[in-house]
Amino acid sequence: MSKMRRRETGKTKRGKSGLRLRQYKRSILLICAVLVCLSGVLAVSSMRLHEKNAQYKAQEQELEAQIKAEEERTEEVKKYEEYVKTDDYIKDTAEDKLGLVDPNEILFKPTQ
Repeated sequence: MSKMRRRETGKTKRGKSGLRLRQYKRSILLICAVLVCLSGVLAVSSMRLHEKNAQYKAQEQELEAQIKAEEERTEEVKKYEEYVKTDDYIKDTAEDKLGLVDPNEILFKPTQ
């Protein structure tokens, strides 16, 4: 009877160790599959971030060009503001809008 018990216990030990080995392999495979999926998701997310970064850089360059154009326009407005404060502007406006001339000027108008 002791031989029989030994045989039964031997079979059960082999079966248990084989079952444990299979479960261990399955768990390793499952962990590897999860890691591969996570790596794929990370790669896709990384690509999307690179695309967004490129878009943002292009937008940044465009905005910098707009800022430069607005700064140039600001300079023009400042120069025009200074010109408006001068007597030359007043004289030019009076000649253009009111048709006034200096007392020493002679105005020649073409005949029609």
